[in-house]
Amino acid sequence: MAHSGPFHVGDRVQLTDGKNRKFTITLKPGERFFTHRGPIAHDDIIGSQEGTTVVSGEGTVYLAQRHTLVDYVLSMPRGAAVIYPKDASQILVEGDVFPGARVLEAGAGSGAMSLYLLRAIGPSGKLISYEIREDHLEHAERNVSEFSGGHPDNWDLRLGDLREVTPEDCGGTVDRVLLDMLEPWTCLEAAKNLLEPGGMLIGYVATVTQLMKVMEGIRELGCFTEPRAWETMVRDWHVVDLAVRPVHRMQAHTAFVLTARRLADGTVAPRPQRRNRR
Repeated sequence: MAHSGPFHVGDRVQLTDGKNRKFTITLKPGERFFTHRGPIAHDDIIGSQEGTTVVSGEGTVYLAQRHTLVDYVLSMPRGAAVIYPKDASQILVEGDVFPGARVLEAGAGSGAMSLYLLRAIGPSGKLISYEIREDHLEHAERNVSEFSGGHPDNWDLRLGDLREVTPEDCGGTVDRVLLDMLEPWTCLEAAKNLLEPGGMLIGYVATVTQLMKVMEGIRELGCFTEPRAWETMVRDWHVVDLAVRPVHRMQAHTAFVLTARRLADGTVAPRPQRRNRR
């Protein structure tokens, strides 16, 4: 799939009208997309530059643009809930996911985080994604392959339970482990064995109970730095002339992100100094 330049056959195109209603089509010669304001011919879009407009049969103007990765993730078919962009960006940056990294993801879900990770690690990296449910694995395979124009060469999607995975199964230790599952604390021992010393463990959990269990599980293992947990909230602003105010709705709690780094075997990290409470 092209990311810039004129539109080509096979491109996914997002059409946006004046009311910010969005429609997605995949360009095919001779095809037409029917809106409530008349048809739009695919041939009127193929070959034109991105960021131009197309007019429907009844005269409604639509802006034609390629999907960004965020657009695609939020509109793609889902088997499991996706990690939202505000959290995915925190995982990539706070988890220090770098080009060429070897990353193991447990809980492929619908493939949203797999797409973000594949872009971050680049063609020189390796992503191994485990999914315990076959229906979710099928969703992930379809969504990632459709956006990428085929199954990425550096993506190893597997049906299986991370608790049974060894470094030998992955061709050695990995740089990052991401746990996005219902009971991540059950996989901490496996994550410890799979991570390279200095590697990062990243967790993504929805509830306070899950957060407490996984944080305490990390501490009990004694082979990680003190884990850090947080959540991110995003609020858009309405800015038109002198009317400047926050919008009434915001993206509040979706999940907690947590990180901890693998210590070298036999290392005891300095104990966190906590203030005594009276």
